[in-house]
Amino acid sequence: MEDKYVVTLEGELDTSAAAEVEKKLQELYNSNGKDVFIDCTHLDYIASSGLRILISILKGAKASGSKVVLQNVNEDIMSVFKLTGFVNLFEFE
Repeated sequence: MEDKYVVTLEGELDTSAAAEVEKKLQELYNSNGKDVFIDCTHLDYIASSGLRILISILKGAKASGSKVVLQNVNEDIMSVFKLTGFVNLFEFE
């Protein structure tokens, strides 16, 4: 049994993509004690709707004692996390 979830985000996580992404990542809202690693190497843009999805995953993870780690976040995406204060909520690698 895997002890973690690994997800890759690509392209633009904007309002139009958020509904589909949210549906696909629904099971991560309750991570069942598994850590969640989200690879952002190919994520070019994130809107507030995308941030909301990540926060929902984070809430579920924390409730079960897990962590959410964002990996390979580029400067543009990192600036969004800094601007919103979310940089203090997530772990980054």
